Parts: sequence; C-alpha cells; structure tokens
Amino acid sequence: MKKIKNIGLIPLGIVVAVTIFACSKSFLDKPPLGTLNPQILATEDGVQGLLIGAYSLVDGAGAAGDGFASGASNWIFGGVTSDDAYKGSDPSDVADAAPMEQWTTLTPTNGAIPQKWILCYAGIQRSNDVLNTLAIAEGITPEKATEIQAQARFLRAFYHFEAKKIFGNILPVDETVNPQNTVTSNADQTAVWNLIIGDLTFAKDNLPESFGSEVGRANKWAAVCLLAKAYMFQGQPSSALPLLNDAINNGKTAGGVKYALNDNYYSNFNPAQKNSAESVFAAQTSVQDGSSVDWGGDPNGNYGDILNFPYTGGPGACCGFYNPSQDLANAYKTDANGLPLLDNFYTGLWVSNPAGSPYTGTLDPRIDWVMGREGIPYLDWGNHPGAAWIRNPVNDGLFSPKKNVYAASQKGQYTDVGSAYWGPTELVANNVNIIRFSDVILWRAECEYSSDLTAAMNDVNRVRNRVADHPETWVKSGSDYNAATATYGSAGEDADNYAIKPYTSATFTSANALKAIQMERRLELAMEGQRFFDLVRWGIAATTINAYIGREKAARPLKASANFTAGKNEYMPIPQGTVDNLNADGTTRVTQNPGY
Repeated sequence: MKKIKNIGLIPLGIVVAVTIFACSKSFLDKPPLGTLNPQILATEDGVQGLLIGAYSLVDGAGAAGDGFASGASNWIFGGVTSDDAYKGSDPSDVADAAPMEQWTTLTPTNGAIPQKWILCYAGIQRSNDVLNTLAIAEGITPEKATEIQAQARFLRAFYHFEAKKIFGNILPVDETVNPQNTVTSNADQTAVWNLIIGDLTFAKDNLPESFGSEVGRANKWAAVCLLAKAYMFQGQPSSALPLLNDAINNGKTAGGVKYALNDNYYSNFNPAQKNSAESVFAAQTSVQDGSSVDWGGDPNGNYGDILNFPYTGGPGACCGFYNPSQDLANAYKTDANGLPLLDNFYTGLWVSNPAGSPYTGTLDPRIDWVMGREGIPYLDWGNHPGAAWIRNPVNDGLFSPKKNVYAASQKGQYTDVGSAYWGPTELVANNVNIIRFSDVILWRAECEYSSDLTAAMNDVNRVRNRVADHPETWVKSGSDYNAATATYGSAGEDADNYAIKPYTSATFTSANALKAIQMERRLELAMEGQRFFDLVRWGIAATTINAYIGREKAARPLKASANFTAGKNEYMPIPQGTVDNLNADGTTRVTQNPGY
C-alpha cells in the first residue's frame, strides 16, 4: 500500500497502521483482508497515524482502484470535461477518458469513473476510522482530542465535497455507517450538504490557526475557506461572504503566514516554492522518500499527473495527455485596454495557429505560465517546439501543460530517482493546489458584484495587478531561467506581445461584471481542474460547452459527435458497480443520476 506521507505533517517516527479492505464491493460491503484490533490504535500515536492515513488520500492516490482519474488535480473531471483542455495522446490511449470530451459516449460502466468514487469513499472511511478510534482512545487530552476530531471532520467534508461536485447525488456517510449499519441513501441531498456544512463548521470552530512546521495539515482558515466554497456551490453567497471577508482579512497558512498573493504567478506551481503564502490547502507531495516508484506502486510524488507531460522531449518521458485547448489559448487575448475579450475572444485569428495567419495582438502574460506554446521558452527546456511535443496534433492541438512540470535544472532534486519508468521522469514533488488565495479573492468578487460593484472590481483587479505590476515575472526570451524563483533574467525580452491592465469603473459595469469575474477565474485558474465545476455551479455548462464544441468540431475529430446534454451531463454517472452492489439485497440505497 501507499507509504503514508510525513512531509510537513507529523514528526518522523510515528508508526502508522491502517486496516486494508478489499475492493470487490463498495465501501459499505468490504470484507477485511486483514484487521487490527482497534484497541491497539486507541492511543494518541495510533489515532494520529490513522489521521495521517486519511490525509494521505488528498492527493488522489493510494486507495484500491485509484488511477489517473482520481488525482487531486481533477484533470479529467474538471479539465477535460470543460473548454480548457483536450484529453490528449491518441483517442484509444486511456480510452475511458475520451467520453469526457464527447459526453455522448459516457456511460455508468466507464472504467475511469469508479476511480474517483472509490478514492472519495476510502477517504471518508479513513476519516470515520479516526473518529471511531478516537472515541475509545485513552491518554489523549480533551484539547488534543478536539483538534484531532476537527481535522478528521475537515477531511470527511473534503472527500464528500469532492464526490458531490463530480457525482451530484451521493451518499452521506458518517461514523455510524458501516457494514452492520447500512442506513444511508442518495435520496436526500440535503443530508449530504448538512453533513458537509456541519463538519466544516466544527472544523472552523475547533482547528488551530497554525500547525507550525506541519504545513500540510488543515488549519482553521482552510476550513473557513472550504466552508465558504461549499456555500458558493449551494448558491448561498450571503453565507459565504462573511467567511471570505474573515479569511481575506485575517487568514493564515497552516505554517502561520498571513495569506497573500505571490508576486510571481508561477511560484504557485514551482516545487521549490510550494506551501507559500498563497497556499490555502494543497495535496502534499514528496520524492526520494523510499515510497514505491515501480509500476503499480503508490509513490508520494504527484502520481495523478504522471501522464500530463510533453509527448517527447522536455520534462517527462511521455505521455502527451491534458493538452490546453485552442479555445483556452484564445481566451488570453487582450484588447487595447489590456483587458480580456469577454464576448469575442474566439473570433478572428487563433493564438499560435501554424496554419494561416497567427494572431499577433496582445496577450495576457499568464498564457505562457499556463501552457507551452511553439517558440516560447518552456522553463529551462528551451523553446517549445510545437507539434514535435504533441502526440496527436489533430485531436490534441499544439500546446503542452505547464503547471505540473519541473525545470530541467530541478530534475533529480524535485523528481524521484531509481530505475523504474515513472520515478526519475514524472514523479514530481510539486504540490497540487486545491485552494489558492486568488481563488478565495475571486469567490468574494462573485459575492460582491450585485451589491458593491466597486468592491468586486477591486478584488478582480487585485488578482490581475499581481501580474500587471510585476513584468519582471513574465516569460522572457533570450535569458536564463532561475528555477529557484521561477523567473527569467533581466536581460531578456518579453516572449510575446503581453499586455494586462486592471478594470476601471468605465470597463467594469453592472452589465459585464459577472462575465468579467467568470473570465478572470478561467484565466487565473486555467488547467487546475476548476473550470468544469465553475460552469456547472454558474448554470452555464451546457451553453458554454456546446458553443465550444461547435467551434471545435471541424478541427477535432474526437469532437465530431460530441454534445453536452443539460440536466444530465452536469454530473458523472454513479459507477454501475456501486449501484448494483448497494442495491443487491433489495433495498434501494442508490438511484442512478438522471439520464444515465
């Protein structure tokens, strides 16, 4: 099984023992392969070990049945499903991900879908194991017990929330649900939200502000922010706003650093600068720690994104998945005011289009930290060569992902080692951002725009000005790349015709404010697995995705028969095996999502 991460969580030396369950049935019916008497774990060290076991699944790897679809980045469920990215590689490679681009071929028996479901409910189970063992543990002070309980409930809420935004109609599972008590169903989603909100409220009220050097733990402010996010997904901005105000004004990282935007946008994706002031909650990763790098192993490096590298050359040894879309590249066009083209970014010439005349206007400089484009420096790997790094350009476009990679000068330091295929090339000690501070600021802008237009504009501009005010952090040509700071030398010139400026009262109006906020979220959080879930909660998934498909059909064979069905495709189908197993005794616990 996966080695439990210790980096940034607990002092080395605590022994972790975790009960391992079979995966032949769902989480409610898993006969134990090997069990450990709970009394053995009913000590502070034992409970802490179980807690770290619950944390260890935040990265999306380590549960039975996990895989590329269960990764913390949600690159398939949150990215490929949207207008941000293509699946990549050949259509037949990891073929179960292709229906996430097409929708029309998506079924409950798709092999990728159970991976995330199993991962989420394994995380919920581990969180409940902590709570049940804590209840019988001895020698733990009341204060410490409350802190542990708050962490376990934060994690239980996190895993429920992950399942909720992907599958919609999920089952609420608290610590009383087990193979002997199977009283739960997905008939009442209010119960799910009540469990999530209750857990996060308890966590907010009982977690400490800081864990010192244990930066991977969820602190009070991570709970505040996740609770605000839960309210945003429920369409309750008035409940989210006071939480967001508190977090933005007073929030700190688990390491005790006040929340702030990094001067350099790409510092958020540089393994040398992780756990910064902008990190609200992240999946912690590590390399060269003795965890497995063999095929089928569960290493602590970022296993969820091992496919998402250029096909040949540059970082990684393969595999050409998760290519940024042409539509996303076009969204980075800016107008004469240095602002996004909110309504017509997709018209006219394409950005970096090798066929015909390419776009030569101005671009938001974030584009070249989000994706690799032909002729633009790709960290210190040289200029991106375009199609030479793309496995199937007809379906995959001409861009490579960039937020998950490492610099050439970081190989061997922030990548794993050993002879196994994945180890020295694609296992990276780069945290996966789950909530960043810029994300929080833009949530607040959403809450504000209808009642305080100026406040909303100021929040959007705060995110934009981080880039606009620091041109020294833009991608440069003709200069060496410093991997320690994710910057190019001052001797270089801007790699393209960049222009980004803040909105003014004349350009940020009641008529376009929401659209401007939504566009800013797309540009700021591109390729971070957020886009699809945003489209769903805004209620514009069908119109946005079908318009995107319409623009892509002629150029991408994989999209020729694609169509997003409103009222169905906002959520993945519940795995058919789960439906069959949980209803096998004649009691209906799970009803399949509409349309599947």
